[in-house]
Amino acid sequence: MRKNVGKKTVETILSIRLTKSWLTRMGIRTFIIVCSLLFSSSIQAAEHADTLQSSGPVGTVQAVMKTLPDAIQSLLRYALNQDGVSYQWGGTSPENGFDCSGFVRNVFDHAEGVLLPHSARALSLIGNRIKMAELQPGDLVFFRLIRHTVSHVGIYLGNNQFIHASSFRSGGVKISNLTDGYWAKHFTLARRLDLPDEQPSSISE
Repeated sequence: MRKNVGKKTVETILSIRLTKSWLTRMGIRTFIIVCSLLFSSSIQAAEHADTLQSSGPVGTVQAVMKTLPDAIQSLLRYALNQDGVSYQWGGTSPENGFDCSGFVRNVFDHAEGVLLPHSARALSLIGNRIKMAELQPGDLVFFRLIRHTVSHVGIYLGNNQFIHASSFRSGGVKISNLTDGYWAKHFTLARRLDLPDEQPSSISE
């Protein structure tokens, strides 16, 4: 009896050890699988984030810019570099802030050497008027925000995006979408200015 009990005890101990060993191996294997899945998910998440970033406003504009003439690329690149500059009524420089027409004036002066009026309404009277469907990067887009007077202007970037010095509330220079409800409602006209080599160095108000 003692021998049988001893034998069974040994078998039980061996069985427990084998079971623990199997569980340990399975645990390691499971751990490796879980880590692999997490690593794969992280890569997919990073790729998804890159896709979202490249398909966002700036990514879209950068893709469009590659196909544009150098003068327009220079203008848009400088305009995008002002993204985030604070809004300041009457402002015409990155150091002191911009209002909407001050921003447009600064961009065209810096990038193309063209001096424009510091007034959205005055800007809406120069250049060639175009339809919304004819918009190209570098064109000016105008809005009526106060009664029936043109009171806001921005620079078209392509793919319905435009950059402008928005307002105190929005924080300053930013990229917006022409199809957004607010801007679509107040959009009134668009104008295309002549290229630098076709236009005098200054435009009087």
